[in-house]
Amino acid sequence: MKLFDSFDLGGLELSSRVVMAPLTRRRATNNNVPVNIMAEYYGQRASAGLIIAEGTSPSPNGVGYCNMPALCNKEQMNAWRPITKTVHDNGGKIFLQVMHTGRVGHVTNLPAGANLFGPSAIAQLGEVATYHYGKQKYSVPESMSLEDIDRAVKEFSICAQLAIKAGFDGVEIHGAHGYLPNQFMNVSSNMREDLYGGSRSNRLRFLNRVIDASINAIGEKKVGLRVSPFSYADVAEKPIELRQLYLELVSHLNSKNLAYLHLSHMGDPYTEKFTLWKEIRELYNGVLMLCGGFTMEKAEEAIQKREADLISFGRDFIANPDLVDRFKNNWKLMERDKEFWYTNSSRGYTDYDKYQQ
Repeated sequence: MKLFDSFDLGGLELSSRVVMAPLTRRRATNNNVPVNIMAEYYGQRASAGLIIAEGTSPSPNGVGYCNMPALCNKEQMNAWRPITKTVHDNGGKIFLQVMHTGRVGHVTNLPAGANLFGPSAIAQLGEVATYHYGKQKYSVPESMSLEDIDRAVKEFSICAQLAIKAGFDGVEIHGAHGYLPNQFMNVSSNMREDLYGGSRSNRLRFLNRVIDASINAIGEKKVGLRVSPFSYADVAEKPIELRQLYLELVSHLNSKNLAYLHLSHMGDPYTEKFTLWKEIRELYNGVLMLCGGFTMEKAEEAIQKREADLISFGRDFIANPDLVDRFKNNWKLMERDKEFWYTNSSRGYTDYDKYQQ
């Protein structure tokens, strides 16, 4: 099976094509500092070909969720070091997903002096958990000034540098699922009339600047990108416009020589809705990673058909730290306990056992 073949990711040797997708687990402190239990959690899953660590904010302005980790100061960098060391000591490789929540958050979840920003002053629909007030409607963000945009781009590049210093093998820019770069891309959240709004190229400008700044900071082969065409964040977008937007983005990416492009969605990867994946595969000349709804069999099929180079698995890694071994040996997968996905304890986090024969 090709799924278990080693893979050269821009000079980084992966033990297989099975990737652990970034999974929000919210175990950091209220100050967004990683904690020791996270080293155990990621170390248990080091047999993945590559781990992409959970969405981590590059800015105090981007921690819209409770107990979301960040990487924008020395304390946070030092707290990440034991995590990356544990993964490497166990033979694994690990990237950090850099995730700025933008408008997806609540002002009371942010540190003192931070701002909830978005491309435009349009609130995310729905509710979000807060530290002290239970679930609340998403706050209305402040529309970012040009200076705010420049600062955010720089924060992404600084985070990339801190990630390498913390021991990560690279970073993945989170341009998916309604977070800040995705907010700039979508017309429903971006009503700007300047260089960052209106045309497709303008709406892609922020993401392209973030990619370029990150590449300049740590090198092209250490930077990946995750996007999510037709995800739940795109329900207000016109399908024809979305297709053109992502094809235009991919045409830009071909000149950037990224570590990989990561396409993500929820649900069956073989519905007609996602034929865009095949168009992107034909257009994109770099390493392509797919995520969402894959079984081992479907993943192998996608690799065999050259529809992807790598396959990432998310929720199956929650309850199966030894997922690669379970796949290889056709061992039964454990069920994850959703009740304990987002808590501060080890329950439902590090207490899943490896397969017992």
